[in-house]
Amino acid sequence: MTSEYREAFVWVWLKEETEPVVAGRLTLDGDRLVFNYGRSYLQRKNAIALFEPELPLKAGILEPDAGHEIHGCIRDASPDAWGRRVIINRLLGLKKGHIDTALLSELTYLLESGSDRVGALDFQRSAFDYVPRLSEGVSMAELLEAAERVEQGMSVPVELEQALYHGTSIGGARPKAQIEDQGKKYIAKFSSSSDLYSVVKAEYVAMKLASLVGIKVANVSLKSSAGKDVLLVERFDREASKSGWLRKHMVSALTLLGLNEMQARYASYEQLADLVRANFVNASDTLRELFGRITFNIICGNTDDHARNHAAFWDGNGYTLTPAYDICPQGRSGNIASQAMLIRGGQRQSQLSICLKSANAYLLSEQEAKDIIDFQIKTVESSWESVCSDAGLSSVDMRLLWKRAVLNPYILEGFSR
Repeated sequence: MTSEYREAFVWVWLKEETEPVVAGRLTLDGDRLVFNYGRSYLQRKNAIALFEPELPLKAGILEPDAGHEIHGCIRDASPDAWGRRVIINRLLGLKKGHIDTALLSELTYLLESGSDRVGALDFQRSAFDYVPRLSEGVSMAELLEAAERVEQGMSVPVELEQALYHGTSIGGARPKAQIEDQGKKYIAKFSSSSDLYSVVKAEYVAMKLASLVGIKVANVSLKSSAGKDVLLVERFDREASKSGWLRKHMVSALTLLGLNEMQARYASYEQLADLVRANFVNASDTLRELFGRITFNIICGNTDDHARNHAAFWDGNGYTLTPAYDICPQGRSGNIASQAMLIRGGQRQSQLSICLKSANAYLLSEQEAKDIIDFQIKTVESSWESVCSDAGLSSVDMRLLWKRAVLNPYILEGFSR
């Protein structure tokens, strides 16, 4: 099935603005989406390029790079696996088992997903009237019920459909929704029927440990609703102001590296470090932060560190690394594991010795890199039980994760403490 959509207008929130303006138009050209800025946008004194390498501020049609069907900065604002599943459920009816996301076009996902998406873009059918696709507030229990129905391939009641639909623009594969509470916005992550352990609590533990080792992470908290755990992740791309919500532009590391989903396996931390040195504000501090995130992912067993799970703020002039997010131990039965991104050359094995050999890419001496790793290991060892206790993680799940996902002996092979 293909969509009848042929175009979409891109609306953008500019710095210190709480209302969006039209930036330009996306048009279907064969199998690709091309973009051109509107004349009125180009004439604005405060206009910025949506992403300088891909969409520089100039008139005329701007095509995606060869081999890409859509500009990366636009794809960053499109829903991922969970959001697409919700949209397919909503538009096509019941879908059990494997769901082919190619059933709908990229324009459909852009125009049928919620408006409160990651970053500072939205997509509309009109170039003149901005009509946000939002939902009325519903309870956490109702959101959980709606998410479960989608997972089971069941239809969602109309009164809950809009609430779940509101969260379709947020990335990731796991069930989630968006909520607002006491002047802050959150992404609510739910447990899944396929979970073999408490993934929600495990992510909370990993994020808290990351903070303890000095990594800048999104604020997280645990809640319970209808007897189930919910992880609340405070949004860092939103800022409350007296006149409304301010939105921050974001681009994923996948986009920074000029790659698409099919090329994601080639994403490299070393190449990302090169970009940081050349284009980021406070490059030295950012490189140290990035190195710490790589080593902590290995220490805590987060092998899902793909290039969409790293991002940067873009202000039209330069980049700053966003707080870390989506850090979660991944269950495994054996020792050998690999990271989603290449660490050094063609090596991606989850081993700290490889990180140590790449220290110079992050402007670190070998001793400085070793000190970072040693501190992280000692902090995780000394804080593990207390943080797990704070999360209410069961002793069964603690045993399942400790020395398997977290501090698995494999990560220390070739590394001298």
